[in-house]
Amino acid sequence: MRPGVPILQFLGAAGTVTGSRFLVETPRARVLVDCGLFQGLKALRLRNWAPFPVDPRSLDAVLVTHAHVDHVGYTPALVRDGFRGEILATANTHALARIVLPDGGRLQEEDAAYANRKGFSKHTPALPLFTEEDAWRALERFREVAWERRLEAAPGVYATFRPSGHILGAATVTLEIEGSAPRTLVFSGDLGRSAHPLLRPPAPPSSADAVVIESTYGDREHEDEAAATRRLADAIARTAARGGMVVIPAFAVDRTEVILFHLRELMRSGRVPELPVYVDSPMALAALAVYRQALAAHDPELRDGVGADGDPFDPGHLIEAREVAESLAINAQRFPSVIVSASGMATGGRVLHHLAQRLPDPRNTVILPGFQAEGTRGRSLLEGQRTLKLLGRYVPVRAEIVEIGAFSVHAGRSELLAWLRGASRQPESVLVVHGEAKAAEALRAGVEGELGLAAAVARDGERVRID
Repeated sequence: MRPGVPILQFLGAAGTVTGSRFLVETPRARVLVDCGLFQGLKALRLRNWAPFPVDPRSLDAVLVTHAHVDHVGYTPALVRDGFRGEILATANTHALARIVLPDGGRLQEEDAAYANRKGFSKHTPALPLFTEEDAWRALERFREVAWERRLEAAPGVYATFRPSGHILGAATVTLEIEGSAPRTLVFSGDLGRSAHPLLRPPAPPSSADAVVIESTYGDREHEDEAAATRRLADAIARTAARGGMVVIPAFAVDRTEVILFHLRELMRSGRVPELPVYVDSPMALAALAVYRQALAAHDPELRDGVGADGDPFDPGHLIEAREVAESLAINAQRFPSVIVSASGMATGGRVLHHLAQRLPDPRNTVILPGFQAEGTRGRSLLEGQRTLKLLGRYVPVRAEIVEIGAFSVHAGRSELLAWLRGASRQPESVLVVHGEAKAAEALRAGVEGELGLAAAVARDGERVRID
């Protein structure tokens, strides 16, 4: 039964950083904003396996803010379980989803097969959450939307996508709901940095009655980029000096490009020695191709001047490892080099094999260049854990661990508040999501104390009237 007034319900990313899923119900339509996977703590990951909270067949449309898996990664399961509407996303989000979703299905199938061969899964047999075939079926439902163009997403619900500066294709979504008292909602998705080296800053929010805003870094600021780059250079230089290798777990989409950009600048300026740089992730390399295509097309999302002096992603000795044999060959190397591999929080993928190889050796360094969610291996390394379970066995952690949060592509606290402050009309209410409890509460307090707006931290499952 449809509600008599518009209702917003938080089906994910409330009380946690992952699993972005926001349900908007009106008297005429049911729309889902983002359809992501839960990551991190086991209790969260188990939610991926639970039946979706509403019947997928009852949804009129899904609107995806960007192509990170915690925002788009559940769409294959949603389509498999009966969703038959359109999945609306920008062209670059669609292009990246065509990489991320099939790769995710394939990786889950491979991980399940590996667990079955080695016998370390609690489940017999271990199964993937969704398959590569499921992913391709979901992609058939995507419809590309243009920037700044108002479109009817569902009966009486109109959407406008604006750049969020987080990754290529990332958007904020404005929903206008028709009725006797029309209402407007803005979803921030993930907001990018004003200092992102490749992308333009986020567009300011439109006039809205309510704003749903992320809070990943709601309780902290990023360090100065110059200081962060200096620490990156120092970590690589001292690792090379002791004959070690640097492993950088990096998200396949955007973080890999940002890391390569900085490595190129450091090596060209002589601040670090010219070392081989391996990118060991088929998904990251496919995403890199999308970024290069955007450069060639002079995509308006990109900053002016990016790529004016050559490929900004090639430090000079770039080695692209696509095949399994090429990945395994890296493990045999013992000379100083840099390995960039997914996933960014070390939750899966080829980086696990590199960590298993390199963590026991004190000559090596692991650099964590972004947010590490609770319950992930990256968070365990950040918190100083001296033993890490990888691929079914425990590995000693003797390598140096370095965090460089400034390379995150999430806005810091002051950037989040500045984005809200830039609205053409201040909203009646602000709902804080996509953050751990401390970060979300800190941003809520900042919104109230510094901006004078009514704000609340959304609770999981909570339903809020927006009439």
